[in-house]
Amino acid sequence: EIHIKEPIEKEVNPRLLPGELLLCEASTVYKYMQEDGANRGTYGKLVCTNFKISFLDDDSASDDNEPEFKNKIVGENDITLQCVDQIYGVYDEKKKLLTGQLRKYPERLIIYCKDLRVFNFCLRYTKEEEVKRIVSGIVHHSQTPKLLKRLFLFSYASAAPNNTDGRNQTVMFDRLEDWRDELERTKGNVKYKAVTTNEGYRVSEKLPLYFVVPICISEESILKYEGRGIPIWCWSCHNGAALLKMSAFPKEQDDSTSQMQKAFLDGIYKTISKPPYELLKMDDLSSSLPSLQDIQTAYTRFKQLFLIDNSTDFWATDVKWFSLLESTNWLEIIRRVLKKAIEVAECLERQHTNVLLIEESATDLCCVISTLVQVMMDSYSRTKSGFQSLIQKEWVIGGHGFLDRCNHLHKSEKEEAPVFLLLLNCVWQLVQQYPPAFEFTETYLTVLSDSLYVPIFSTFFFNSQHQRDTSMSGESLKTQSGPFRFLTVWDWSVQFDPKAQAFLNNPFYAEKPKPDKSQRKTARFKHQRQLSLPLTQAKPSTKRGFFREETDHLIKNLLGKRIGKFINSSDEPPNSLREFYDSWHSKPVDYHGLLLPRIDGPEIKVWAQRYLRWIPEAQLHGGGTIATAAKILDLMEEVQSLQVKMDEEHSQAVSGDVHSVTMLRNSARLSSLFPFALLQRQSVKPALPTSTWKDLEDEDDLVRRDDEFVDLSGDM
Repeated sequence: EIHIKEPIEKEVNPRLLPGELLLCEASTVYKYMQEDGANRGTYGKLVCTNFKISFLDDDSASDDNEPEFKNKIVGENDITLQCVDQIYGVYDEKKKLLTGQLRKYPERLIIYCKDLRVFNFCLRYTKEEEVKRIVSGIVHHSQTPKLLKRLFLFSYASAAPNNTDGRNQTVMFDRLEDWRDELERTKGNVKYKAVTTNEGYRVSEKLPLYFVVPICISEESILKYEGRGIPIWCWSCHNGAALLKMSAFPKEQDDSTSQMQKAFLDGIYKTISKPPYELLKMDDLSSSLPSLQDIQTAYTRFKQLFLIDNSTDFWATDVKWFSLLESTNWLEIIRRVLKKAIEVAECLERQHTNVLLIEESATDLCCVISTLVQVMMDSYSRTKSGFQSLIQKEWVIGGHGFLDRCNHLHKSEKEEAPVFLLLLNCVWQLVQQYPPAFEFTETYLTVLSDSLYVPIFSTFFFNSQHQRDTSMSGESLKTQSGPFRFLTVWDWSVQFDPKAQAFLNNPFYAEKPKPDKSQRKTARFKHQRQLSLPLTQAKPSTKRGFFREETDHLIKNLLGKRIGKFINSSDEPPNSLREFYDSWHSKPVDYHGLLLPRIDGPEIKVWAQRYLRWIPEAQLHGGGTIATAAKILDLMEEVQSLQVKMDEEHSQAVSGDVHSVTMLRNSARLSSLFPFALLQRQSVKPALPTSTWKDLEDEDDLVRRDDEFVDLSGDM
């Protein structure tokens, strides 16, 4: 049965950004909806521009019923060309990957996106000429290799008025003063200095213009091997111990070169390692952490679990959800990375030892570990502006190859690896374990991950500061009013209005406590254990129901089933590290002090909001953390209104954040994956030829279902 919404009669044209050009379009395209088993959908126009693929129906023309959390740049039915992952054509019910020139054109087009949306377009009712134009246009502009200057980033920067506040309280680290201020903030200026040796990029195009090295390192040493073998400062701990990173020498060298490089390194180490006063621990991340290829393979498998075409596919994979999740190895990689960050934190905090992270380029896993260590040890990095400044310092100016790692130009899949996404997954583990410690929310992390694929910001579209600077200086890219400036992603007003930006701020953020002893006895949060893998084999339930064996369903994770892979005995942290870890977890949490993530078994979870937000079957209506948050916000608002009545003079003290998220009040209708899945939507379970459904009752009974493995009391 096909439910057809009548074709639109009025002309709907795409909303184009400055510099955006319409390349091709097709009318009478039918877009299937994923929300249920029936072939529901709507007719509209499919267009492709030099920025995005967009589906326009009659709803696109009206501003009625717009969600409160709306992106001003990328709409619900927009896919930026960089966000397209894979495109499949359906020929006689068979799916075929579309690349390059096409001999035959499909009757259906399926677009898988990097933000895990899936679009399903039927072209059966579209004119043949239009089908050829739109399919070949979409495939060509989103899948074929392109030149850097052909990115929409440059078209937009040339055409858009430059009236945005670029800095936005975020330290950009593109000036010498920024580095000196950071040294002063962390009290690192006693042993370290900011250098200008690379001005004009005379040392290396891979290094930033300005960076920080130990005071004893000479300019000649920095110049000798183009910055390789030089310890570069990341951050200083309160006790004086510092976190450093170093770009290693190539491993395959002739003997004489190797001897010279070894002698050079020995000299460098002697200048910064002076026992017993200055200790140094070196950690080669290329041998102690998974390779970039392993990370890419794991994520490729992992994302397939969430690129769901339809309801039938969802319930079919759900039967073996746990084993599929474990086989991807993605959660295990997250756990290993967090464990490495704990090791580094222990050296800095307890052993007062400098740590030198070593990697071939020092721009991938070095960025992940150094960022995580600072988030765990420096409460400033847990504020919004502090975290953004940290990403600028370690990733953008630090030289992470976003262009290659995200494969924005489709040049080489060999270089592709979701390194930055791995970091955000690790930070999310901390955010959901210790919500009051962070000024930002998981929604902030989710939209930050989406911004990787929005090419109007320069932040995630260059491999280095040098590449960005040389791209900006091109004569052809000057506007009438002078040289243009790229937008930075940190100006959130470009994507969201003030009401939507409120979702990025955590109303439960614990402000810096007063030095009062009673303040230290803060109640610890009890954490959900969901979307992870079994700690021990579950005891079979004595009654009929969901939670009996591996055919358990995804919904039970959302209801609190404890699952997770336990640390193997052979992989146990060393005794001193384990002692440090256990000792810290036995004390009350200081939300402005050191934070150590819980990494044992079920504590490592799937980032539900990012990965499940487009799957209606995975949503709990009126449940999840959002229900708890809504109740607390109601209480906060009530307390604040009472405060206003008590003291009219301070009525302005009512928090804008609380009032602006008014949609939370109707929490019974909200999805657990709010604000991406806004209001309750029905999902129809398909009739499958399997015994899977024997024990299923009506969907309305899901939340009321009693089970011995479910414990929701007090969860946040």
